[in-house]
Amino acid sequence: MGVVAKYSIKDLEILSGIRAATLRMWEKRYQIITPLRTHTNIRYYGNEHLKLLLNINVLNRNGIKISHIARMTPSEITEKVKDLSFVKTGDDDLFDGLMLSMIDLNEGMFHQVFYKAVARLGFEDTINKIIFPFFSRIGIMWQIDSINPAQEHFISNMVRQKLIAAIDNLALKEKANLQTLLLFLPEEELHELGLLFFNYLLKSKGYRTIYLGQAVPLNDLPKIVEISDPDILICNVSNPMSVGDVGSFITKLKVVPSTKKLFITSQAIFEERPDLPSHIHLFESLKKLISEF
Repeated sequence: MGVVAKYSIKDLEILSGIRAATLRMWEKRYQIITPLRTHTNIRYYGNEHLKLLLNINVLNRNGIKISHIARMTPSEITEKVKDLSFVKTGDDDLFDGLMLSMIDLNEGMFHQVFYKAVARLGFEDTINKIIFPFFSRIGIMWQIDSINPAQEHFISNMVRQKLIAAIDNLALKEKANLQTLLLFLPEEELHELGLLFFNYLLKSKGYRTIYLGQAVPLNDLPKIVEISDPDILICNVSNPMSVGDVGSFITKLKVVPSTKKLFITSQAIFEERPDLPSHIHLFESLKKLISEF
């Protein structure tokens, strides 16, 4: 059984970018959306309301008056948005298109929005300015339990495919004088999009990278290092950690030979400021580490 979304008007404001006061005015004057009610008579909105508002927003930002939109049926609004094809739109409409593609698990729409973003911004800025902020934006959907895990997996895997394709399309331009970097996520770390994008950036600059991906057992690192002989190991940690977890994790990482540099990116570990061996270097985020290269 799917997740039943229950948004407050404030949730809709955050997700659609339309001010709550404007939504109330549209509701009262044009009857554009009609809220549902719980058994205790509390107003709420569902995914169909959100989809409708996202489409209305696209039309309104492209010069179509709300009074005209109010006379259109939901299907007519959807068809009009398709006609626009996101050609005239700005970044806000790219966010709306991504949201719609995620809600409906619409692969075709995702590709359409992504290609428009790349044509306008370039690949790197699309990831930095559209994709990653989009994931932050949908965080509220997790907080209010209104997103199905399948929807999040869908959009994450769409982005993952784009990153892998971009890495594959890079010309082989490894520079002999640059270091070899081994990138991995430790056990229980599954969110790899940030590290995958970092891998793309490194390869685009000519670094030789060895990408291990998700959930790498730390006990395997000595053998991996022996086989690959990297200059630097890069480990990204996004999961929250308690003080005890941080200490245990650092202890496990001591399997990495002290002759190798190990860069760790983790806000949770950074905040604890643990004592580290001289070959282990700590960064608050991948963004901070990227600036080192």
